[in-house]
Amino acid sequence: MHMADALLAPAVAATMYAATATVAGVSIHQLRRDEETQKLPVMAVSAALVFAGQMINYSIPGTGSSGHMCGGMLLSALLGPQAGFLSMLVVLSIQCLFFADGGLLALGANVWNMAFYGCFVGYYLIWRPILRARRGPSTRWRIVLASLLGCVVTLQLGAFSVVLETLLSGVTELPFAAFAALMQPIHLAIGLVEGAVTAAVLCFVYDARPALLRDVDGAATGRRSLAATLAVLAVTAALVGGGLSLLASGDPDGLEWALFGNEEAGYSANMGLDEAHYGVESAAADGAAAIQERTAFLPDYAFAGSDSPAGTSVSGLVGSALVAAAAALVCLAGGFFRRRRAR
Repeated sequence: MHMADALLAPAVAATMYAATATVAGVSIHQLRRDEETQKLPVMAVSAALVFAGQMINYSIPGTGSSGHMCGGMLLSALLGPQAGFLSMLVVLSIQCLFFADGGLLALGANVWNMAFYGCFVGYYLIWRPILRARRGPSTRWRIVLASLLGCVVTLQLGAFSVVLETLLSGVTELPFAAFAALMQPIHLAIGLVEGAVTAAVLCFVYDARPALLRDVDGAATGRRSLAATLAVLAVTAALVGGGLSLLASGDPDGLEWALFGNEEAGYSANMGLDEAHYGVESAAADGAAAIQERTAFLPDYAFAGSDSPAGTSVSGLVGSALVAAAAALVCLAGGFFRRRRAR
């Protein structure tokens, strides 16, 4: 669901940057008051796991499309909505700047579409009410239900936001009704797969170290120590980013599929746009693209000018390490300001 700059008018992009910056500022303020900022390793490892997970595109059978996890629900269940949102901000910023994944002008919109709904809407309206309910199924089944429902609902909201943002940007090649009719069903399928993956990860954490999950009985005993649980997640991130990423589907993701179709593989043309010439042209988009070209040292998760699979593996490992380090810095900054305010 990473939007390209051509899908946004500069005014819409600026508005989304302002909205995202506001939420980020509020989240940092909340971190300053939150004792959970001391859980630096959890934030670093979980953010790296989401980065690696986003590199795995899985095919949606019978469509010619693929999807990848967003990760907002996963992060908010482990870190809370504020720290989860900031971790997603780190993930998407590093993807944009260093791997040219998503436009720089569109970064504010991408963070809003992929992080705000999963972290805040998913947590406050779905995860917390389900996990805190006094009656109902076992905790494990509540985790599964909240993961599936949360991923489906928040991806639907994110996909619909993409449609609205292109409408407000005046992208006349994308009629509102037709674009929505393509975006919503494909992201329903993508959301179901992400929900299953999220549930599997969170159920593992529940068995291993239930105290890591928000709104779950922290007194429940787990089978692993904190260090062992984080080590398993860190190794998983390395294996997924450095190895399994080589097996990712080559089909276009949900957004690209809606825009350009996949006629080469025998599927529909969908909107049938010309991939080289579509959307909004602006000096702001050209400037953002020029900056991104200079900062992206592994564009499209590969060595520049090379098709070597080693580029994908290196991208997964380097990206996961960068995300972990940046997330740790955000966590340290939150703790620093909290202690400074306390003094």
